[in-house]
Amino acid sequence: MSDRPDFLVIMTDQHRWDWLGCNGHSVLRTPHIDSLAQGGTSFGQYFVASPVCMPNRASFMTGRYPSVHGLRYNGCHLPLTANTFVDVLRAAGYQTASVGKSHLQPMIDKTVAPKGKTGSIAEAWKTDFTAYGHEQPSRYSGTENYDLPLPYYGFDHIDMVTRHGTEASGHYRQWLRRNYPNAAENPLRQLPHNYTCPQALRTDIPEDAYPTAYIRDSAVRHLQANADNEDPLFTFVSFPDPHHPFNPPGRYWDMYNPDQFALGPRFADHVAPPPPLMALYEDFVAGRAPDARTFAFMAREQHLREAMALTAGMIAMIDDAVGAILSALEESGRRDRTVVIFTSDHGDYLGDSDLLLKGPWMRDSINRVPLIWNDPDLSQLVARNDALASTVDIAPSILARAGLLPYAGMQGRSFLAELQGDRSLARASLLIEYNDANMRFGYSAPARIRSLVTDDWALRVPGGESWGELYDRRRDPDQVKNLWDAPDHAETRRKCTAQLLDHLIAQMDESPRARHPA
Repeated sequence: MSDRPDFLVIMTDQHRWDWLGCNGHSVLRTPHIDSLAQGGTSFGQYFVASPVCMPNRASFMTGRYPSVHGLRYNGCHLPLTANTFVDVLRAAGYQTASVGKSHLQPMIDKTVAPKGKTGSIAEAWKTDFTAYGHEQPSRYSGTENYDLPLPYYGFDHIDMVTRHGTEASGHYRQWLRRNYPNAAENPLRQLPHNYTCPQALRTDIPEDAYPTAYIRDSAVRHLQANADNEDPLFTFVSFPDPHHPFNPPGRYWDMYNPDQFALGPRFADHVAPPPPLMALYEDFVAGRAPDARTFAFMAREQHLREAMALTAGMIAMIDDAVGAILSALEESGRRDRTVVIFTSDHGDYLGDSDLLLKGPWMRDSINRVPLIWNDPDLSQLVARNDALASTVDIAPSILARAGLLPYAGMQGRSFLAELQGDRSLARASLLIEYNDANMRFGYSAPARIRSLVTDDWALRVPGGESWGELYDRRRDPDQVKNLWDAPDHAETRRKCTAQLLDHLIAQMDESPRARHPA
């Protein structure tokens, strides 16, 4: 058997940092995920490269920022020509598998070819758009498993789950059609309930037929089937929950009561609400519903608490699934050689300033997510790492742990030294990118936002707008007092802007490297 460690990466979807027991949540119970933190390192300041599913998942896979890897906002594709850290592992002899959500290509059926006049050139890149579409629902319209072309972004085994909740598709829906045909054809059917929160849906799908259970069972089978594999394993297990709609099945629906949950910072707490928050407030007062189910919206206090309770139910189901997966890993005999990593792709406002979901207003609630590194072979792991870390840092850290070199153009940095308490090379600041495909929430164009985070400050600059945001992270942890225009903080704004500019200057693709003659 190889001396290289196995890796098991577990990812959730739209799961903010403080919604785990080990990160201090006073109501939610997550004993199995907490056990990973108790035997490993929990990160206190881990931030996404972008608080949007597809761009950040591509940053996780490539170790590169969206402006460089090309998947800038939902609806784009990670180019098939892009290398991922999984490709590096595979080339080094790892058996690679993805179970659950991938979301490196769009999950809706629509024409992906650029539109233009006959003979015109519509895009800056020469791309074969006919090669994409492997995550679209039409690929999974039957009952027999659709075979993706392999390797798929470095994965040799794919068990695909697309979309969310009862509407989840991919290989999951093909399995559902074979085993629960009525549930498969009636995804929005629900049982009676007294919740009035938008997107609250009490599904009649049995617990064992819900996507979380399907992913749990598929992951368990994969670990069991590879227990005696001589090669090292990299297994990516990705749950579509606790992303909306709010539809935990069975006993998880009423596991928590809305009255148990306290609200965080409110809209009324803001000294000078920035334009996107004011736009959301004006929509709320006018009774205007969001243009799409994926758009953030402001909600009444009862709706916020209901969303919290149902989200807690979805996370509880994930935690139980993690427990089953960890038990299977233990039974396989490979636990002592497996690095287990738990994280999420982005967060959710989930009551922050009276908002739900996510959108083009940057907050820690959508930018800061869990990261736990549980490593049986690294000695003297610190229980808590509060050094700044980014999504782009996971790929180089995994490769370093496997004893492999990153490829040219990888922008992240390994944080292995920080896991053992050495912060001499820790980040002084990090960059977060946000690119919107829609003009909304008071922006004069589709939002282009660049944010800087340091231990002390959060700076957010929307391109083309006359305003910005600066918050003191230590004295104003809820970030309700915007110091952008404060005269006594002009120097801080200047210094943070200079640091942000350094990050932006570095956003150049360093691959391919120049080949100089000897």
